[in-house]
Amino acid sequence: MKWERNRQSDQVEDRRNQPGGGMFGGGGRRGGGKGLGLGTIVIALVAGWIFGINPMTILGVLGGAQDVLSPQAQTAPGPAPAPQDEMGRFVAAVLGGTEDTWNTLFREGGAEYRKPRLVLFRGAVPTACGTGQSAMGPFYCPGDEKVYIDLSFYDTLRTQLGAPGDFAQAYVIAHEVGHHVQNLLGITGRMDEMRRRVSQREYNAMSVRLELQADCFAGIWAHHNHKTNQIIEPGDIDEALRAAAAIGDDALQKKSQGVVVPDSFTHGTSEQRQRWFHTGLKTGSVQACDTFNARAL
Repeated sequence: MKWERNRQSDQVEDRRNQPGGGMFGGGGRRGGGKGLGLGTIVIALVAGWIFGINPMTILGVLGGAQDVLSPQAQTAPGPAPAPQDEMGRFVAAVLGGTEDTWNTLFREGGAEYRKPRLVLFRGAVPTACGTGQSAMGPFYCPGDEKVYIDLSFYDTLRTQLGAPGDFAQAYVIAHEVGHHVQNLLGITGRMDEMRRRVSQREYNAMSVRLELQADCFAGIWAHHNHKTNQIIEPGDIDEALRAAAAIGDDALQKKSQGVVVPDSFTHGTSEQRQRWFHTGLKTGSVQACDTFNARAL
């Protein structure tokens, strides 16, 4: 991926070296709660992907309820510097590419795109959605409109999920930014309203459509960012497709429990995630990403 061709976003907060980072290092304990070993972290990550349970909730149960802070308990962190290392610059360049893409598309639709901020952290980080943990992987918090990433997730993506490559890493960021776009469009709010009106099985099915749309939005980023800056190199699309396949519900369930339970899907199958990413990549169209009205996923 020729990410250096992108403008670097000024919306990246580097909190990796601030107090509160690296909370899992040295076998330490968090907030007086139970120590969290690697096994607990993996359980939280896998369960979060498979069952649609916020890994912060899982870690709260496994590590002690006092470890998960309510939004009111969060302390607003001070200003964070822009990243200076290569990985930090890579993240800023990918985010810059998403900004340019969505700025253009929103403007063409007669609206203004509100940029999300992206926070780099280690271990744990306070957010408007509670305490974010590295075990949950990258996530978007609609409460503060920020994407949070512990870059150690990319090691997990490469070594445990079999999806290496910088374009796979960029796809992850673009997917989370896709959730920000959904938030701006009001889709996230409507999903929250429906949660109280439908069964868990029905809500799981809606969640699949939400996640597949974010995959399609990631494809839109790839389409337009390449059109403007020629960022895609041979093999890059395969990297993104491998990442999409690696985090399909069916693949994760087979890996963790040996059986597949479709009614519990919350993100979509490997094939669906690949196909919707490719739909966004091929068309570059928001309308083509209407998973909620699609007859077949």
